[in-house]
Amino acid sequence: MKNKKIAHILLVLLLLILLTTPVLANEYSRTLQFGHRGQDVLRLQKILSNKGYYHFYIDGIYGKITERAVINFQIDHRIRIDGITGPETQRTLYGYPTASRGGTSIRNYNSDDVHWLARIIEAEAGGEPYEGKVAVGNVILNRVNSKSFPNTIYNVIFEYYGSIPQFSPVADGTIYNTPSQESINAAKDALNGMRPVGNSTYFFNPNKAAGTWIVQNKSYVSRIGGHVFYQ
Repeated sequence: MKNKKIAHILLVLLLLILLTTPVLANEYSRTLQFGHRGQDVLRLQKILSNKGYYHFYIDGIYGKITERAVINFQIDHRIRIDGITGPETQRTLYGYPTASRGGTSIRNYNSDDVHWLARIIEAEAGGEPYEGKVAVGNVILNRVNSKSFPNTIYNVIFEYYGSIPQFSPVADGTIYNTPSQESINAAKDALNGMRPVGNSTYFFNPNKAAGTWIVQNKSYVSRIGGHVFYQ
């Protein structure tokens, strides 16, 4: 009888281990490095792309371009720089940790942050594809995290150089238009760490403005819809 009870307890423990192991195993992928292939590499490339670090085919192959993207991510987040996606890099990459001044994202945001970020996204990119909307939010947050600009979303949007506002919607009043649900969603995605244009702090529409100073003084990153982005 005693042996049966022990066997029953062991069976229950085994079932608990089997039930919980997949959850633990899926929290982080295996350690990934150059030469690896598979769905976990594909997932890595997708999130690096969303955060603005990977600009190539998403093919599930951990080649030199993927390795370089991981290194750039590690440099920006001040973690071990080795091009290997181990536990520390995965925690930072998939966990969206709170960033301090000089980091790349803001996790502890409030409704006021969403409100104003959604308004500038709507005003600047209401007619742009969704990625373009997130990209504008990405730029605003990069400015918040840069020592060269104010350190709140509201103050970045309403920053003036002399008597000229940094963003035309502030000048023409469209900053006060009601944002669409898509712009609100884009604001939340940007606040949660999506970075389609990486470290960009400038953007403009070349069909509407020459952007001469930006072109001459900043580095081109990418074009999404009607906007070009520079850092």
